[in-house]
Amino acid sequence: MHNLPPVYYIIFTAITAGAVLLQALVMLALFLVLKKAIGKMIATSEEVKQHALPLVATTRSLVEDISPKLKITTSNLVEVSDKLRVQAGHISETVDTLVSRTDTQIRRVDEMVTGTFNAVDHVTKAVENVVAAPVRRLSAVISALKIGMEVFFSKKKTDTAETAAVENAEAQEKKPA
Repeated sequence: MHNLPPVYYIIFTAITAGAVLLQALVMLALFLVLKKAIGKMIATSEEVKQHALPLVATTRSLVEDISPKLKITTSNLVEVSDKLRVQAGHISETVDTLVSRTDTQIRRVDEMVTGTFNAVDHVTKAVENVVAAPVRRLSAVISALKIGMEVFFSKKKTDTAETAAVENAEAQEKKPA
């Protein structure tokens, strides 16, 4: 390797120098691109700081302002919930009592109505026996009288017709022929 002509050393040195120069240019381009990107990031960061920091500060003050109110509201809701639970218990007890009393009254009314219907039925049967039996007897007496009268009057008609026939016959006999 030491026996190479000096031209090769010059060409090798020139190629190496060109590669180093190319590498330096690439690094310079990377530097410029990174510098531009960092500039954009800094601008974006500044913009975020301008808009986000006031928003964060406002949100923080709002949270600090609302936090005690939320605690009070939460405790009030717990208190109201407890009162509603107690009132619901009272209402449930009242409704249960009302249903029980209503059921008792319904049973009493049912017994009264049933007793009344039974009494009305008993009275109806008693009235029927008291009124219907004499009416049936009276009806039987009237029917008997009617039949007796019919027999009496039909016999009288028959007797009258027979008497008339006998008298006619006698009158016929007494007549000179």
